[in-house]
Amino acid sequence: MKHTAPPQEQDAGLGPDSVQVEPRVIAVGDLLAATLIVTGYPAEVGPGWLEPLLTYPGRLDVSLHVEPVPAATASARLRRQRARLEASRRIGHRRGGLDDPETEAAAADAAELAWRVARGEGKLFRAGLYLTVYAPDREQLAGELSAVRALAESMLLRCQPATWRMLQGWTTCLPLGTDRLQAVRTFDTEALAACFPFASPDLPRSAAGSGSGVGEVLYGLNAAASGMVLWDRFAQDNHNSVTLARSGAGKSYLTKLEVLRLLYQGVQVRVVDPEDEYARLADAAGGTVIRPGAPGVRINPFDLPPDGTPDPLTRRVLFLHSFLAVLLGQAFPPSEKALLDAAVLSAYRAVGITGDPATHHLPAPLLSGLAAALAGMEDPAAGRLAAQLAPYTTGSHRQLFDGPTTHRADGHLAVYSLREVPDELKPAATMLCLDAVWRTVTDPADRRPRLVVIDEAWLLMRDEHSARFLHRMAKSSRKHWAGLAVVTQDTADLLATDLGRAVVANAATQILLRQAPQAIDAVTEAFRLSAGEAAYLLTAPRGEALLCAGPGQRAAFTAAASPAEHRLITTDPGELADGER
Repeated sequence: MKHTAPPQEQDAGLGPDSVQVEPRVIAVGDLLAATLIVTGYPAEVGPGWLEPLLTYPGRLDVSLHVEPVPAATASARLRRQRARLEASRRIGHRRGGLDDPETEAAAADAAELAWRVARGEGKLFRAGLYLTVYAPDREQLAGELSAVRALAESMLLRCQPATWRMLQGWTTCLPLGTDRLQAVRTFDTEALAACFPFASPDLPRSAAGSGSGVGEVLYGLNAAASGMVLWDRFAQDNHNSVTLARSGAGKSYLTKLEVLRLLYQGVQVRVVDPEDEYARLADAAGGTVIRPGAPGVRINPFDLPPDGTPDPLTRRVLFLHSFLAVLLGQAFPPSEKALLDAAVLSAYRAVGITGDPATHHLPAPLLSGLAAALAGMEDPAAGRLAAQLAPYTTGSHRQLFDGPTTHRADGHLAVYSLREVPDELKPAATMLCLDAVWRTVTDPADRRPRLVVIDEAWLLMRDEHSARFLHRMAKSSRKHWAGLAVVTQDTADLLATDLGRAVVANAATQILLRQAPQAIDAVTEAFRLSAGEAAYLLTAPRGEALLCAGPGQRAAFTAAASPAEHRLITTDPGELADGER
């Protein structure tokens, strides 16, 4: 049978110029096609079980037609099925036969499914699965059919050709929503949901599973297949991540995309942003942007932790030791540490704050109070320390410290933008912002899932004290239902230190984008990359990444953002200039 499309359809490009139908083959324009009907299925399937067919390298149309079965009809059919299976089993016993494993398994499955349908935990669907293979000639079509059938058999799928019904098979696989073959089987909700490629087979469900209370986030499209890469960082052993890439590879773009999608899930996000890249996202999402270094914006390092923190004064004194070491750029000898300890406590006492929790509501002292306490000591070393603090109390760098904290990071999204901070103060300002964020994270009165993003983390890793502070956060964040996202372009510097490697080791989610040739050897060793993975990271286009989540759990993906999301997170100067016009 041969059908020629009308001239108006040919001109409109609505279909092939001709269709010639044979018993086992259909000629569609310049191609030959044949349809296979899937008639047998495995007893159990996992997520994304159709992925091998969807990623077949040849031209293959996979069509899945689904029709829901009404609950009353489903219950009646299950009762009849269970009755037939039970009757078969009793007849076999009466005749003295052995138990049939297939019948026993089918009876158990039918009983379990009947209970799930009765409790409303699942539904039944009639589903038909069809495969249409294309090739330019008969010889290649026969080879493609053999390859597809072998692939299907490896998936425990039995296929039969749609003999004498090739036209119906071809139209069934067109995007028309019409099943003209009606070779359907009954699926339950779970098995049907597993058909869809909503997860990468490279990341098993056991690793990327839900149950965290947050849910999975779409990272992008699988770079080697047609599936999606979804990941739930809060379902891992810890909630931390590291994102490593060379400049311009798309690490901040990917991080902002995850931030935006975690906000959809109700996660509270705090960002330390050295380059003001997150401000547009924060404005669009109704977040708060705090700009330390700008006129009138101050952060007081002496602020005490929230109520409920054990021994808050002692914890604050210990933090101030580390902060002052970063601020002054030196490690204090034991004698000077003792002087600083006494001066800090003296500054607190000067405003009425002691170890008694009843005094902790009083306004905290300022950095100038510490300088005054040091200046009042008779030890010459105290006078030298007070002189070193002068630029930050009365000199050109006092703007950040010369008053109480002016802004509180409230709400679902808060961004600390450090662009206005002088380069000399950025490590100390970053540590101050992290401390303010950490006080929010550890607040026992407000427990919720949180993500703390530290962009350009190399600013902290340059100093040993700030690196130790970051390491403590990485080790402790999970206890407070928080994840620490470390993003940096100085991969080699991060992996060259013990503390940097410890931060990486405490991140269950590791994302690698394009790497510089100078750093690839260190990355390969640290993440145990294969030669192929290392070569991929040397040539990966912008936006492509390798997600590492443990042995055998790796997936290459391309970040996928909607146009609306892209407008909020892009930092491409050309696109931003076009948007301003």
